[in-house]
Amino acid sequence: MLDLAALPKAHLHVHLESTVRADTLADLAARYGVDVPAVQVGAFADFARFAAHNGAVRDCLRRAEDFHRIAYEFCAEEAAQGTRYAEVTFTAAAHGERLGDPDMPLEAVLSGLAAGQAAHGIECRVIVDHPRKRSVARFQDSLRLAQAHPHVVAIGTAGAEDHPLTPFADVFRAARDAGIGLVHHAGESCGAASVAEAVTVGLADRIGHGFRALEDPEVVALLRDRAIPLESCPSSNVALGLVDSVSSHPLPHLIAAGLTVTLSTDIPASTGTTLTDEYRLLREHLGLDDDTLARIATNAVDASFAPQTTKTLLRQDIATWRAGLPQDIAT
Repeated sequence: MLDLAALPKAHLHVHLESTVRADTLADLAARYGVDVPAVQVGAFADFARFAAHNGAVRDCLRRAEDFHRIAYEFCAEEAAQGTRYAEVTFTAAAHGERLGDPDMPLEAVLSGLAAGQAAHGIECRVIVDHPRKRSVARFQDSLRLAQAHPHVVAIGTAGAEDHPLTPFADVFRAARDAGIGLVHHAGESCGAASVAEAVTVGLADRIGHGFRALEDPEVVALLRDRAIPLESCPSSNVALGLVDSVSSHPLPHLIAAGLTVTLSTDIPASTGTTLTDEYRLLREHLGLDDDTLARIATNAVDASFAPQTTKTLLRQDIATWRAGLPQDIAT
């Protein structure tokens, strides 16, 4: 079996606020006097406890230096596991509103990513997300931020999937007209109808999670016919109690249904699982062979908003990995 750490990877679904190193979080919490609830890595008693933990992490991010630091460290962690390209999700408008400075959090993150890319040889872009429960005005601010910063490649909705997307329809259309991608969480905590809504109302280019599309053959056909990729995050689904175990994760059924499946971590600091670990879990618990793993890695490249030159190089290097050749002769 080939070395999964050496597999060139694109990482498409990972929340920056859920990548903060434990020592960094401890340092920031001490500086600001924030009580961060203790959690068991890899499992949460309930979603409320997960939300409380995330809220405490957000409260530890206050200065531009804090955002710069976690973005830089994100690059270091990803590069160490073979990630060559990442689209990191960041709730920029919410931080800007909380801190009374609409632009600072995103600008600090972009600065940290630029420094991290230069130091660690990784390429990064940003997706700005928006909780469905929050206002249309804040989502419009997310779109404004995306339009102002070329390294923001997409916006999208997250959070409670039972909140409808219809109120945001004008923002979706404006983003599409501006050439900005749309990526929505759906089909995770709610059923197949949420996936259909993300496609038809949300104009989604990709779906975060989406595994519950399997509950409705018509929604599966919709995804397949429109070639809309799914961002599968098995360890996160298990940690949040949405799937019983990695061994029972429906990812193989998504592949068997002819859907385009990619692999991501979602909340790696909470699950204790890197992207390399996620690939290893598919091999060990779901029995996927290296051909299938290489295809999933290639799917992520194809589904990304990366420049075509980046995509071409990554496809070549994944093929070289699959052939068992040294990466330095990939091209």
